[in-house]
Amino acid sequence: MNAAARVARECEAWEDVCPLDDVLPGTGVCAMVAGQQVALVRTASPDALYAIGNFDPFSKAFVLSRGIVGDRAGVPKIASPIYKQSFDLRTGECLDDAQVRVPTYDVRVEQGRILVYREPRRIGTR
Repeated sequence: MNAAARVARECEAWEDVCPLDDVLPGTGVCAMVAGQQVALVRTASPDALYAIGNFDPFSKAFVLSRGIVGDRAGVPKIASPIYKQSFDLRTGECLDDAQVRVPTYDVRVEQGRILVYREPRRIGTR
């Protein structure tokens, strides 16, 4: 595969989701990425953006984007709006049950638009 084909393939792997301004600091929104519900979460302090699976494994509902955004001992997290289990926004690990995790996705901002990588990260990768 030549360099141009690799660049084209890499561009196709990222999905343009919405303007950054659509996600206010301290909130989350749900977006469809490659047919999956993904919670886009923007923390307020510091202002950072994360993407995790929207499915809450405890309540069995797609609700994490509506969760409570904050931190626990410096770890950026979102708490499920149903039973309040918290998930590390960086790794997807449940902070209340280390055996449970949700998928995480690479996310970036280009020209004021949020792009999410179409495949979830492999466990143990950043």
